[in-house]
Amino acid sequence: MMEEFHQKYPQYGFDKHKGYGTKVHMDALLEHGACEIHRKSFGPVSRLANLKK
Repeated sequence: MMEEFHQKYPQYGFDKHKGYGTKVHMDALLEHGACEIHRKSFGPVSRLANLKK
């Protein structure tokens, strides 16, 4: 499944971290924001959304 997401959203590196909250993943969230598959209830994604308000 994460390989498929990587094809659609290569900027997040899902093929490497498989969705875990690694530094690479967190850096991608900061740079690109959350995409439709990110859980909005996940702490870092929620905080990022609040920062962008």
